Amino acid sequence: MFANIAKKVFGSRNDRLLKQYQKNVNKINALEEKMRELSDGGLQACTEQFKQRLQAGESLDALLPEAFAVCREAARRILGMRHFDVQLIGGMVLHDGKIAEMRTGEGKTLVATLAVYLNALAGKGVHVVTVNDYLAGRDAQTLAPLYNFLGLSVGVIVSNQEPFHRQEAYNADITYGTNNEFGFDYLRDNMVTDRYDKVQRELNFAVVDEVDSILIDEARTPLIISGQAEDNVQLYQIMNQVPPQLQRQEKEDGEGDYWVDEKAHQVILSERGHEHAEQILTRMGLLQEGDSLYSTANIMLMHHLMAALRAHSLFHLDQHYVIKDGEIVIVDEHTGRLMDGRRWSEGLHQAVEAKEGVEIKQENQTLASITFQNYFRLYDKLAGMTGTADTEAYEFQSIYNLETVIIPTNRPVQRKDFNDQIFRTAEEKYEAVVKDIETCHKRGQPVLVGTTTIENSELVSRLLDKAGLPHNVLNAKEHHREALIVAQAGKPGMITVATNMAGRGTDIVLGGNVKHQAAAIMADEALSDEAKKQQIQDLENSWEADHQLVMDVGGLHIIGTERHESRRIDNQLRGRAGRQGDPGSSRFYLSFEDSLLRLFAVDRIGGILNKLAPERGVPIEAGILTRQIENAQRKVEGRNFDIRKQVLEYDDVANDQRKVIYHQRNEILNGNNMAEIARDMRHEVIGGLVDVHMPPDSMEEQWDIAALEAQLAGEFRIQADVRGWLKADNTLENEDVKERLLAQIDREYAEKVDLVGQDAFGGFERNVILNAIDTNWREHLAAMDYLRQGIHLRGYAQKNPKQEYKREAFEMFRNLWQTVQHQSSALLVSVEIRQDDDVEQAAADVLSEPTEVETNHPNAAEQSPYSPEALAAAGKVVHRNDPCPCGSGLKYKQCHGKLT
Repeated sequence: MFANIAKKVFGSRNDRLLKQYQKNVNKINALEEKMRELSDGGLQACTEQFKQRLQAGESLDALLPEAFAVCREAARRILGMRHFDVQLIGGMVLHDGKIAEMRTGEGKTLVATLAVYLNALAGKGVHVVTVNDYLAGRDAQTLAPLYNFLGLSVGVIVSNQEPFHRQEAYNADITYGTNNEFGFDYLRDNMVTDRYDKVQRELNFAVVDEVDSILIDEARTPLIISGQAEDNVQLYQIMNQVPPQLQRQEKEDGEGDYWVDEKAHQVILSERGHEHAEQILTRMGLLQEGDSLYSTANIMLMHHLMAALRAHSLFHLDQHYVIKDGEIVIVDEHTGRLMDGRRWSEGLHQAVEAKEGVEIKQENQTLASITFQNYFRLYDKLAGMTGTADTEAYEFQSIYNLETVIIPTNRPVQRKDFNDQIFRTAEEKYEAVVKDIETCHKRGQPVLVGTTTIENSELVSRLLDKAGLPHNVLNAKEHHREALIVAQAGKPGMITVATNMAGRGTDIVLGGNVKHQAAAIMADEALSDEAKKQQIQDLENSWEADHQLVMDVGGLHIIGTERHESRRIDNQLRGRAGRQGDPGSSRFYLSFEDSLLRLFAVDRIGGILNKLAPERGVPIEAGILTRQIENAQRKVEGRNFDIRKQVLEYDDVANDQRKVIYHQRNEILNGNNMAEIARDMRHEVIGGLVDVHMPPDSMEEQWDIAALEAQLAGEFRIQADVRGWLKADNTLENEDVKERLLAQIDREYAEKVDLVGQDAFGGFERNVILNAIDTNWREHLAAMDYLRQGIHLRGYAQKNPKQEYKREAFEMFRNLWQTVQHQSSALLVSVEIRQDDDVEQAAADVLSEPTEVETNHPNAAEQSPYSPEALAAAGKVVHRNDPCPCGSGLKYKQCHGKLT
């Protein structure tokens, strides 16, 4: 109550921010006349003056009114577009590192130019992030003349671009690209072995277009760079035969072998299902008679079985994926776009490939990964813009510390949003949809039909064909015609069927978008120049009449064939109508069979439906029902937020480690004094070995000098007579032995360096250490994946899984760094330097020897007294997780018991 009173007296936080920004708008408007009087040269000279003032210590905030006024005037001259006052406010919101919520058609692309220009003056680079390559290229091409006029360079990052061109693009003042490309470049930069191969600069300021799509919808899927891992592809084909032989349960506790939990997107095997699966796998020869799927040896079979069940039960063609050029390509559930190059992990993609009978590609091993949440939090300043952020404002604030500011429209919104109509069956719903489309088409009103899946868009298309209604379909299969289809969607009587309209980036202009249609005519090589000119002239002449006709019949009509899980996606579809004060309308058609209602709103809505019991084809239309459906959507949004938050909480642990590894990697990559880094490493490793075999403050009887000498000789090729030293001087302690050992090692090491020179040996040291870091980091990522997959089971032991994960991950990371130091030092200390003469002599010796095959030649690992074979021969049992008996302090599996 007090909050409501305070809001009435002082206004909301949003209102107060808008009032503050309005003060700057007044200052910018006051400068407009002065800017108009400047010549082109005078306007261009302002950029250099601003840069000098920044170098002299003035802040970007102080420059804002003048910089915005310059940018506005330049846009008027170069692009023929003048920023509205609300667009100036949008620019200020972006500059402040906030999210600007602006309705569709309010000119977000132009808004970004203000904040981008101002921040690019600092010379640290500005990234403009879009959802696809088409928009990145289009925006860069459209706005480059403006930025170039103002003395700023523009680069664009697209997929499959050469590293040299990427470096050029990142070195530009302003860089356009997709979220995927920016993220992958960051990961690739932290895998290079030469600092000159890096493409990105420091991450300074990013403006994210369609910020909700990128930071919310895509946040559940981490970016992963992977390499092929060895895997049995045949096993996926064999396992694909099992699901059809198992019976799906109708109810959770009903008869059958497995239950599909569509809400949680999981498949659960019943007790009977386990037994049935074991019988099938035994018949196939994958399981021994009487063996269990739960035994340790069969854990991979269980993994493959669950992947096959999920592929058959939860992932459907033309909804979750399409088949393109003989490959399974994932469809983004939020934008309806194809995600080329993306693959599901944990064997799921291979299971789907087996199900559809396409070529199965090998399983991948993670080489580097990061979530979008953690990537975008690396920027010094982050801002975003979208038409629909308010429903996710809490998540933006809590995860990214981004405040959402709702910016008023330039003109009042005229669109009418009608109540949802709900039918008993999907068949009745689609009949009503076609009827509504037909009515609009007859009176010349353009219609945009929104569907949630490709499958549904094709179903609607077939129904329209049957009804004899001409239409365009825009889904992932037709994305190459996207701009043209959307440009025509506002023409009189036009019917457009589209999957989710997030980030389409092209306005639907009532009467048709002449500019886009003219570009298509100009690109048609079959037409003569005269014919092109005539067609464009006809287009321009007819547009005014078409525009007025569409305005008179009520503007663009939006039809939603289903409610999406997120209210935001529905709002994006609605937002396509009623741009810049145009008339428009929207209505959603639902059925009791829709997944959202069936899974999340079934009880309440089912009760209302039964009470009202309409006849076939008669819809229920009531505000209370629309509110119930929105409540169901809120439930799903809350659940999805929890999932994303959980992904982030686990990735935060990996992120802290990633920062340390990448920092150390960069130190080594950029380090000019490799000798110092290598010396510190070997001193720590050798010191640690001495401490293990001669613990400080311990009795002489507790020392194991023989083991110390053996390890030094076996791993480091250091012949040190420690026992001789102790015999000659019985007063020697732990520190004395360390000192003598390190002096001997440093002396021998220096001799090697002298042979080849410090520069050459420094490069070798760099490569050895980087290789050790990369190899062990890859193994660590795989181990973290396995740990995370099973950590929830700790909950059954009354332990907090997240705390357990953090504890174990920390221990694993400590071992990782010890292993890196140990491996690097062992290789660098034991390496032999040979001159060309020595190599030639060695080769001659080999050629002069008789050629016989030695079948039992022992390798280095087998010569070690701590190899599995040597320990077994000595009757000693050392388990993989036990400390290594060599005394390195590492687990046996990470030291002498390491699998080769």
